[in-house]
Amino acid sequence: MTIQAYVLFKVGSGTEREVCKKISDYDEVLVTGIIYGEYDVIAKISVTDMQALEEFLSVKIRKVPSVLVTSTMIIAREYKGINQRIKNSEQKKFLVAKKKEIA
Repeated sequence: MTIQAYVLFKVGSGTEREVCKKISDYDEVLVTGIIYGEYDVIAKISVTDMQALEEFLSVKIRKVPSVLVTSTMIIAREYKGINQRIKNSEQKKFLVAKKKEIA
């Protein structure tokens, strides 16, 4: 079972870009961003199970310099926006048309 989560980071002042670049190199990280508010950086991650999540957070993230605090939000259910649904629908139509051409 794949687990996806958002990880919020509080980092040292002025290190937001450095932290984003560093954590985006990990295979588990889908996307990172600098955000405004209580936290400084956000990352969307995907792992195979809870053990992999724990290992990612406690082993890999703790080694990243300037990360002061993290907060992890596991995604229970995800919904795609209308633009993403349309894009996926158009891709499916294209693939079906290609299969018909080949057959």
